[in-house]
Amino acid sequence: GRKMSKSLGNSPDPLGLIDQYGADGVRTGMLFSSPAGNDLLFDEKLCEQGRNFSNKIWNAYRLIKGWQVDRQLVNPNELAIKWFDSRFNTALEQLEDHFSKFRISDALHALYKLTWDDFCSWYLEMVKPEFRKPIDQVTYDRTIGYFETLLKALHPFMPFITEELWHELKNRPEKDCVIVARHPSSAPFDQSILNEASFSFDIITEIRNTRNNKGISPKEALKLMVRGDTNIKSFWSIIKKLSNLTEVSFVTEAPASGATQFIVRATEFFVPLEGKVDTQKERETIQKEIAYQKGFLVSVDKKLSNEKFVNSAP
Repeated sequence: GRKMSKSLGNSPDPLGLIDQYGADGVRTGMLFSSPAGNDLLFDEKLCEQGRNFSNKIWNAYRLIKGWQVDRQLVNPNELAIKWFDSRFNTALEQLEDHFSKFRISDALHALYKLTWDDFCSWYLEMVKPEFRKPIDQVTYDRTIGYFETLLKALHPFMPFITEELWHELKNRPEKDCVIVARHPSSAPFDQSILNEASFSFDIITEIRNTRNNKGISPKEALKLMVRGDTNIKSFWSIIKKLSNLTEVSFVTEAPASGATQFIVRATEFFVPLEGKVDTQKERETIQKEIAYQKGFLVSVDKKLSNEKFVNSAP
């Protein structure tokens, strides 16, 4: 919270930061720390975050260019493409709004989320083929197209890596550069598919959390039972693929035993775990947690029974 000054010796060396995090990393780090209307609170960790973002973009490029294309394959990813079309256009609409109000930091945050979460974490996971298997031509072409458009949108913030990848992506004429490419603009989008996808991603996240909490390998297939209305019409195939589910069934009653439960938007979901977890180990973990919480409760009760503490506490 102190002002930077040479006399205090707390001004970072810009060239030193660039040597460590790259020019694009430093640019994005500065923008992350400068929301409109607030003091600019610089933190070197934001430059590190910018460098990690550059690495994420580069790794996405390597993944896409590493795919083998089979022209004979039929496109199985029509739904994923429709969803990302709509998601991309909502992000571009937000971007135009931020630019019109000179909220440059907010514009970068919107692009960061679109690239890291929506494109890398969701879209590429939806469409990528199984290990050592080819991808169809339609999906590959659309993915290259999305990546190009992302480079155009990111270029004002990260000019160096985007220009480099623009020319790595395909052979282009000498003057075909991203710096003179037309900036992408938004188009109409389907809100219903965005709502359905958002619900589906919440379900996938909860299933993955269940695996982590119970120590179940992502490679081990599970079943899912649903009680209640989901309003999911077309995303079940994607949920099954990204969660490694063998079966999704709809029930009116909760399973009697042997299943873990989670709730997403008032809908109940159950994952049968019989034979998949060590129940004795689970019991020991829960008993340790209960013992800890009881000890914590005793310490809080002691404080609250102390009249001097209660009177002086905010």
